[in-house]
Amino acid sequence: MICSSVVRFAFLMKFLLLLILLMAGPALADQDDDFLAARDAFRSGNANQLAMLAARLRNTPLEVYVAYFQLKLNLDTADAASVREFLARPDDTPLIDRMRAEWLKVLGKKQQWDLFDSEYPKLKNPDVELNCYALQSRMRNQNVMSEVHDLWFSPKEMPESCAVLFDAAISKGAISERDIWKRLNMVLEAGNVTLAKSLAVRLSGNFAIAPNALERAMDNPARYLAHAVVKSEGQRRVALFALMRLAKQSPDIAIEKFSKVKSHFSRDERAYFFGWLAYEAARKHDPRALSWYEEAGPLNDQQKAWKARAALRALDWKTVLSAIEEMGSAQQSDPTWRYWKARALQAQGRRKDALEIFVPLSAEHTFYGELAREEISDTPILSQMQPAFHPEKKDLEEIEKLPGIQRAIMLYRMDLRIDALREWNWAIRGFNDQQLLTAAELARRHEMYDWAINTAEKTVLMHDFSLRYLAPYRPVMRQHIEENGLEEAWVFGLMRQESRFVTTARSGVGATGLMQIMPTTARWIAKKLGLKDYRSKLLDQLDTNLLLGMYYMKNMLSSLDGSPVLASAAYNAGPGRARRWRDSKPMEGAIYVETIPFDETRDYVKKVMSNTMYYAEEFGAPSRSLKKRLGTIGPNSKDASDNGSGLE
Repeated sequence: MICSSVVRFAFLMKFLLLLILLMAGPALADQDDDFLAARDAFRSGNANQLAMLAARLRNTPLEVYVAYFQLKLNLDTADAASVREFLARPDDTPLIDRMRAEWLKVLGKKQQWDLFDSEYPKLKNPDVELNCYALQSRMRNQNVMSEVHDLWFSPKEMPESCAVLFDAAISKGAISERDIWKRLNMVLEAGNVTLAKSLAVRLSGNFAIAPNALERAMDNPARYLAHAVVKSEGQRRVALFALMRLAKQSPDIAIEKFSKVKSHFSRDERAYFFGWLAYEAARKHDPRALSWYEEAGPLNDQQKAWKARAALRALDWKTVLSAIEEMGSAQQSDPTWRYWKARALQAQGRRKDALEIFVPLSAEHTFYGELAREEISDTPILSQMQPAFHPEKKDLEEIEKLPGIQRAIMLYRMDLRIDALREWNWAIRGFNDQQLLTAAELARRHEMYDWAINTAEKTVLMHDFSLRYLAPYRPVMRQHIEENGLEEAWVFGLMRQESRFVTTARSGVGATGLMQIMPTTARWIAKKLGLKDYRSKLLDQLDTNLLLGMYYMKNMLSSLDGSPVLASAAYNAGPGRARRWRDSKPMEGAIYVETIPFDETRDYVKKVMSNTMYYAEEFGAPSRSLKKRLGTIGPNSKDASDNGSGLE
């Protein structure tokens, strides 16, 4: 199935890689092997093997890692002089700050506060655990209870170093039972029942919650409500939690159960329930959501956002505007809500007010920045005609000589991507626009395409869109694109979002390669294509990955009305969901995208479609607005659950 041109290209690439390695000599490969062996020795606790390898790596850029490994092996018992000697190294690697943080945690656990206090101010990236140790140290001779009180209100588990502070604050009355109650509510809204149970044991009297009540409400909310006693505040809170769980499962069941127990709740508690019912209904595109929002009390940011989205689905521009104006200033400043506020103003005949939002928004390189440009110009130019940046040779050489950049490239070569990325980001912190673009070009030359894109995106005023929207592998991809009748710009737009052109990319759930194909999806496609000799390991091969991925794109596109919006949503979340998210009537594409219930998929589709616009311009394709590309999404079919592929 592999075409001869692709075979020749692959052979050429392997030959060039081999030639580069031969020119570099055996030392490069030996150095990689030694470093990986040192890393394995550290992980297995083999100090003797690590010491032998440290001697061989002494004069290399990676020596600092081996020194870190050696010190980390015995950090609990290391003397202060040894640690400080390591920390006195040049601050050109994130390992220095990481070691300082790790040592501070050792000192905090041992309560060696004098040493802790001398090092803590030098830490660049403190975390919550270390913040709590710092408060513990200060608590010896300062009143820090107001800071501990502020730290208390988190829906997340807090480190053990914070528990000492919380216990002290509770015993001194700085954290009251009402404060515990408030945090319990935050935690239940986040769905963290384990933490909620640990908080509940601190409550008594009217706030008391029976053991295992929260677990029973979580596991089977309908059964819990059928037998629940709903009298005290604690009992009512558990019942409200059960109703929240039901609303997530089925608004119909939730409202039916609520009608049987609502007399036990106060007006505020009923309004609280309707806020969550409306939110869950809006995410399910239930047309009753807006009426339930009318009965709701104060809303959180999520609920406000989905009130605006429910109004968008209903084309209720008055409510869209009021819902956005109810948001806080930070939420309103997001490009999403600035755009939709302007659209709502425009829909109500307030064009001048709308332009005051559209004009500054149009200068931003975002999905909604592009749509805003189209509201004020018939022929928006995405890249604003900025020429490609061509760094001087001396500037490239200067950046490539930086130790952090050298380490990043070496670690990337060994596929140690997390450590490599930390080094790269540490090295480019503080770069100006020109330096960022030079670093991005350097990354491109080393075929670190994801970093080239990410680095180029950091610029503020000076932009190079050819770096932001790289198009590697274009010759290999062209035949697959033409065979499947796909638009090249859309393919690149989707692939950029999927993998940033990393051929070895692998997601946490097992999606693989440039096209990030799931193994089950790959087997289904291989069967459809009649690939009798297909094996899972072939998915790692560039040509096979492209063959399967582009066939899947074609399948999604052809089965979803030829809509790249629906097909992009389907590629990320499954075709069945993409169908179900349609309305009973035709809908503007931008509204469909904004009302996708999954945060990840909503962001994904926006970025794919935005990418497509830039690639179309990069490739010199005929001009076509983003609004036209988004199009109109047709209504649901009778069987919206049929995904057409045997896959969700």
